[in-house]
Amino acid sequence: MREKHKSAAGNPRILRISVDVKAKVKVGNLSRKGYSRTQNAPIADDHDHKHTAVLVPLGIHVLNTGQSDIIFGNSKETAEFIVDGLQLWWAENPQFHEGYDLLMIDLDNGKSVAGNTKLFLKRIVGFAQYIQIPIQLVYYPPYHSKYNTVERLWAALEQYWSGLILDTVENTINIAQKMTWKAVHPFIHFMDNVYQTGIKVTNKEIKELSEVIKRNPELPKWDILIQYTSSG
Repeated sequence: MREKHKSAAGNPRILRISVDVKAKVKVGNLSRKGYSRTQNAPIADDHDHKHTAVLVPLGIHVLNTGQSDIIFGNSKETAEFIVDGLQLWWAENPQFHEGYDLLMIDLDNGKSVAGNTKLFLKRIVGFAQYIQIPIQLVYYPPYHSKYNTVERLWAALEQYWSGLILDTVENTINIAQKMTWKAVHPFIHFMDNVYQTGIKVTNKEIKELSEVIKRNPELPKWDILIQYTSSG
C-alpha cells in the first residue's frame, strides 16, 4: 500500500484525496474549553445539554493541489451522507473533471466507510459511474488514521475555534470559513439532508456489483479498486 502511495504522488493522472468525518459538533451557547483572545471572553452556559443543533463535518483534502473542503451535515454520519458529500464536492469542483484517470481516496476504517460496509460499497460504485473514472479506496489500519492527511485539517480547525462559541449553525459555518490550514481557507458547504441508519443492502446486490469491485489479493481489506464501466 505504501508503494501505491508513492506512485500516486508521482503520477499527475491520479487525483488523490484524503477523506474523514470529524467528531460531531454541538451548536449552542456552549463552552469549548478553549481560550478566547478577545479582551472580554464570551460567556457560555454551564451545561452542554442546551445545544440547539448537532453538525457532522466531512473533510475532503486534495493532495494534488492543497485544497480542502468541509461539508457540514445536520443529520447522521452514514455511508450515504459521505458519498453524497463526495458528489457535492465533485459537482462544486469542475477543475477536477478532466485530466485524471483515477480517483484515489485515503480513508480510515470507520464503520461508515469500511471496505466491508455494503451500503458504502454500493454507493461508491454509483459514485464511480457518476465521475466516470475508476476509484481506488486505500485504507489506513486501525490506530493509524492520524496519517490520513485530512486529520491535520481537523487539528487546525479545532485549534482555531476552541475558544469561540458556536452558538448557531450559520456562525459555526462562518467561523470555519475564516480558519486557514497551510495558509489556505477551506471551501465550506452545507447539506440539509436527513439520513437514516439501518439501510440494508442484500448479498445479491453486492454479488451483482462484484464485477467492478476488485480487491488487492495481498491487501483485500485495505486496497479496493472500483472500476468504471461506460455502460453504467
